[in-house]
Amino acid sequence: MVPGLEVKFAGGAPILSDGHVIEGYASLFGLTDQGGDAVMRGAFAASLAKLSAKGDKVRMLWQHDPAKPIGVWDEIREDEKGLWVKGRLLPDVIQAREAAALIQAGAIDGLSIGYRTIRAERDQKGRRALAEVELWEVSLVTFPMLPEAKVGRKEAEDLREMADLFAIAADALRND
Repeated sequence: MVPGLEVKFAGGAPILSDGHVIEGYASLFGLTDQGGDAVMRGAFAASLAKLSAKGDKVRMLWQHDPAKPIGVWDEIREDEKGLWVKGRLLPDVIQAREAAALIQAGAIDGLSIGYRTIRAERDQKGRRALAEVELWEVSLVTFPMLPEAKVGRKEAEDLREMADLFAIAADALRND
């Protein structure tokens, strides 16, 4: 059984009632991404505080597509390393099940942020140091702008188990 994943049966077919937890760094402070931007420590603080005060959340999307939410971010925080996120892929969403299978297979592990720049400075080489951003969403992506931004590897075994449960559910549905 996958920890944190409850399986119920209805009409002989398993129904997954909770999402699978994923976590990792969506952004790492001071590293320059492929677009020439580097996020500075504290850049997310005001945005996260504003969202919290409004009772709103950062969205979890598939490949930055606003029409494809695939889960929820339950925890987002800055630490000494970067922007750490923890959330759940929702098994009732087809794309979330596909994302879980792709993560489990090692085909995808990127995280990427969607934001609006509030304050930034350019250096002599044209790179931007992002001092403050308005964070909108964190996506699971194939190719993150910051290659080091990834889903945590420690979840790989749990994702393998989740993929096995999805396969069992699919077989049960085909045999009904």
